[in-house]
Amino acid sequence: MRRMNLLAIETSTELGSIAVWRDGEVLRRHCPVGVSHSETLLPLIQATMREAGLRFADLQALAFAAGPGSFTGLRVACGVAQGLAVAHELPVIPVGTLDAMALASAGQRVIVALDARMGEVYYALFADGMPLAPVVLCRPSEASVPDSADWLACGNGLAAYPELHDRLASCVRAWQPELMPDAGAVARLAAACLGRGETVDAADAAPLYVRDKVALTVAERLATGGKA
Repeated sequence: MRRMNLLAIETSTELGSIAVWRDGEVLRRHCPVGVSHSETLLPLIQATMREAGLRFADLQALAFAAGPGSFTGLRVACGVAQGLAVAHELPVIPVGTLDAMALASAGQRVIVALDARMGEVYYALFADGMPLAPVVLCRPSEASVPDSADWLACGNGLAAYPELHDRLASCVRAWQPELMPDAGAVARLAAACLGRGETVDAADAAPLYVRDKVALTVAERLATGGKA
């Protein structure tokens, strides 16, 4: 069996991290808190690669959490992955942020709700690791509720919006509101993709924003009870 090494980048939220997958072992490190990912990501990658005893020439791919998430964070992860991929002639593996969260939860039937701010969540349902529908951006009151029991719900959207917790109470048996996106799960999904040959050229890698704008107009803020 051929060796498989890859680097994964996750900066979908303020809690950024990277992970090195080295033949099935994962070395994960977190970005410093309170400093922009654009300032800390490359030094952290270099230090972690040295710690893992790997050079970029030893990698078979670069992976990044493609989104949804913070617009700035997604652009940073994609841009760094693309830059390193071009410099070292490596393919890229975009991984869905919520897909990685579902994997990290270790549940079989998983509801993922990531706080999207502005009174909304990024929301998706997964069964045995597969999404049941594309990720949506919705208000907690509009989130779809499974008609079966024994689901696991995860993500900080549950803590940010108590009404979502209440809405899902009839179908959820386990809660993980503390679970956040993490590069370790991105690396695990990316390794499976790499094994299947599912990679893209660096030029074709792109973030998955889901939301098409980041600011409300004055009229929209007033309509939802906000201030002008």
